[in-house]
Amino acid sequence: MDYAATGQEAIARIVAATDLETLEALRVEFLGKQGSISGLLKTLGKLDPEARKVEGPKIQGLREEVSNALTARKDALESAALEARLAAETVDLSLPAPEAPRGSVHPIAQVMDELAEIFADMGFAVASGPEIEDDWHNFTALNMPESHPARAMHDTFYFPDRDEAGREMLLRTHTSPVQMRTMLAQGAPLRIIAPGRVYRSDSDATHTPMFHQVEGLVIDKDVHLGHLKWTLETFLKAFFEREDIVLRLRPSYFPFTEPSIEVDIGYTLINGKRVVGGDPSKGEGGWMEVLGSGMVNRRVVEFGGLDPEQWQGFAFGIGVDRLAMLKYGMDDLRAFFDGDHRWLNHYGFSALDVPTLSGGVGTPA
Repeated sequence: MDYAATGQEAIARIVAATDLETLEALRVEFLGKQGSISGLLKTLGKLDPEARKVEGPKIQGLREEVSNALTARKDALESAALEARLAAETVDLSLPAPEAPRGSVHPIAQVMDELAEIFADMGFAVASGPEIEDDWHNFTALNMPESHPARAMHDTFYFPDRDEAGREMLLRTHTSPVQMRTMLAQGAPLRIIAPGRVYRSDSDATHTPMFHQVEGLVIDKDVHLGHLKWTLETFLKAFFEREDIVLRLRPSYFPFTEPSIEVDIGYTLINGKRVVGGDPSKGEGGWMEVLGSGMVNRRVVEFGGLDPEQWQGFAFGIGVDRLAMLKYGMDDLRAFFDGDHRWLNHYGFSALDVPTLSGGVGTPA
């Protein structure tokens, strides 16, 4: 068989194809399962070994030659079609600009920027970590025993597969694993905040399966509760932009801190709504819980690769969504994720409204 003549005839037909549909029909005719060249390859099995050595390379060469011609012609036709479409399309530059810029910064993104600005002024760096975590970083290294309720399936989103070390994988339930990863990677001293998304199996007007947290960690020598109280008080005064912020510290329990402290903030009732500020001990309002904190547990310091006899620290965790609701008067947490343009237009922020301590960290657009 004259393979050269067969190849020349096939390539001539391919080059003459004027559209992609015709080219695809030629591909099927030559290289499809029932194609002519594919049929030649099937005949090799009937030949004796010596003949197969001679004919095989010729048929393979023919197949490669036709395949290359098909690819080249397809590229040429697609390029020509694109150029024709671009030449036909026009942009009407005379259309007027919208009366007002569209879009806005989501309140969660704005509050995240506000928090970063405030803590940066106090010398904190921003750290980040994976949202898909292993149970060692998320639970074990934070002194949570195997029997801790937070590990239960009804509280945590687990994945069916484990990692290479055999650890269970999950969606992180807090940003505390970032603190552990940073301690292991950077050592001490350390002063960081870890903002980000976290996941728990919960949903109602004040809880969603995905929400946002910012957790802080300070590791240094001779750190004590006084430093923690000053840090939180300074932060809350800057965030709410009020000097009459009054805190109440209550003993609590968290596996990763000892002692552990719940922090309440004083509020005043104005027209039936809670407004942050004022001293409830004077009968002006009441207390509401805003965050949890405490001195880092010795075991957690050890898990972080540090000597607890030399290094101490404090940590705190704040719900960003709750802070946004409290500061900007929002009632339902679920509205944050509904994507309602009317809600976003009301509560959103201008892209130019960058939080600064000098200009104000929370002026809505």
